[in-house]
Amino acid sequence: MSDGKLSSGKVGFVSLGCPKALVDSEKILTQLKMDGYDVVNSYDNADVVVVNTCGFIDAAKQESLDAIREAMTENGKVIVTGCMGKGKDAETIRELNPGILAVTGPQAYEEVMTAVHEWVPPVAQEHNPYIDLVPPQGVKLTPRHYSYLKISEGCNHSCTFCIIPDMRGKHVSRPIGDVLDEAKRLVAAGTRELLVISQDTSAYGVDLKYRTGFWDGKPVKTKLYDLCKELGELGAWVRLHYVYPYPSVDDIMPLMAEGKILPYLDIPFQHASPRILKLMKRPAHAENTLERIHKWRAQVPDLVIRSTFVVGFPGETEEDFQMLLDWLEEAELDRVGCFKYSPVEGAKANDLPDHVPEEIQQERFDRFMQAQQAISARKLQRKIGSRMTVIIDEVDEEGAVARSAADAPNIDGMVYLNDFFDCQPGDFVEVEIEHADEYDLWASPVA
Repeated sequence: MSDGKLSSGKVGFVSLGCPKALVDSEKILTQLKMDGYDVVNSYDNADVVVVNTCGFIDAAKQESLDAIREAMTENGKVIVTGCMGKGKDAETIRELNPGILAVTGPQAYEEVMTAVHEWVPPVAQEHNPYIDLVPPQGVKLTPRHYSYLKISEGCNHSCTFCIIPDMRGKHVSRPIGDVLDEAKRLVAAGTRELLVISQDTSAYGVDLKYRTGFWDGKPVKTKLYDLCKELGELGAWVRLHYVYPYPSVDDIMPLMAEGKILPYLDIPFQHASPRILKLMKRPAHAENTLERIHKWRAQVPDLVIRSTFVVGFPGETEEDFQMLLDWLEEAELDRVGCFKYSPVEGAKANDLPDHVPEEIQQERFDRFMQAQQAISARKLQRKIGSRMTVIIDEVDEEGAVARSAADAPNIDGMVYLNDFFDCQPGDFVEVEIEHADEYDLWASPVA
């Protein structure tokens, strides 16, 4: 070990970004624990700090740069990884932080560990299997009762407002046996809800030509339907995120109808105007999405659809925006997020003509949210008097806070069980809905 290098084994960790980045953080944390490091939550106690960055939009990049600067100021020994660890962003990080120890890209687990080992050699200590075992599910940043299950990495699409393929590469599916092994371990360790994530969940297995793998002694195709079918046998809720409306989605509707997986789809529609979708170069932009939604709901009447949309995209006219509002009214989506378009360095949309002024973007955002709020309130009012199963997330001084099948953690609504304390996180409870507002429900347990 050369002069200036550190000798104890305490690592600070900052995790930013989406659930996919969170999974990357969990993998690094698990490896750190397996290598004997202590993960600490203070800059003062850390011998080195790892910052997992997000670079999806400019606001996320700025948050990452601020986190790096804070770590450098408070500690001074920083390793950066994640989406900003490649290309021009990596150069920017090094220019702004000349003393930084290492910068690596996304999913660069081995490079991160090499840098940690270089600057903080693990302390030799006797292994005690009774107290030093890494939990079977690995180190998790989510509560014990739900877990993100990443099935692939990267994306093959060329959406003009997005640079994810540049940051994370082309779509690469994980072997189905590995995915199912991980899911089984998670459920055995207490996970009650599996949240399936990737950049493009519908494309699972496309790159492998739906190769047949083996799991639990039987052949299983590397395909979304087969994956969902096997996950549905594990006894946990299975929730699908980042699903594009390809025909393959039709195949999994029977699994939802049978209760094998949750009747929930997270589909990033982004817009409804064919002209704007074409400018965005969105996959399946020519699909009649309203027709698909009606078809799905005919098979699965309680299907919940959440989505995200962009308003104020370059070239968006009032006619385009009104088309979006009309589509929204007919589609009656359950959960919706909206973003005002903002340029991302390196995105092709930056070069499109007719950028929409900020004041018009804000006005359209406000109208969009007002329209969706009314739809959401209307749909939730219909649930009053109905019964449903919820999963408990936490219990505080006011009672239990839960989610229904319609609600993914941290992004959707909640179900509040005031004055109900006879439960713990991860419990499934049958409830009757008594009250609703625009986004949340209030209920009481059914005796």
